[in-house]
Amino acid sequence: MSNIGNISGLGTADLLKEKSKLQTPGGEQFAKHLKSALTEINELQLEKDVAVADIATGQVKDLHQAAIAIGKAELNMKLMLEIRNKALNAYKELGRTQL
Repeated sequence: MSNIGNISGLGTADLLKEKSKLQTPGGEQFAKHLKSALTEINELQLEKDVAVADIATGQVKDLHQAAIAIGKAELNMKLMLEIRNKALNAYKELGRTQL
């Protein structure tokens, strides 16, 4: 005999219980990691600004180091923007999901 008739659907209350189980302290760790990554990107942007200002005013001591600082800041900004885009796409996809 098959037990297919005994399967019941999930109600709203069941879904809310499952949602509360999914909220773990790992989310807080993710937020801390994200904040530290954004802080690092901000520091790289500030270093880039100093390097660009030094180049513009002719006060650059090492052009190679200035170019590296600019490249690092640009690459990290592109990476951050791609991560943001992926997160927004995932959020939109979740919004389109029907329960």
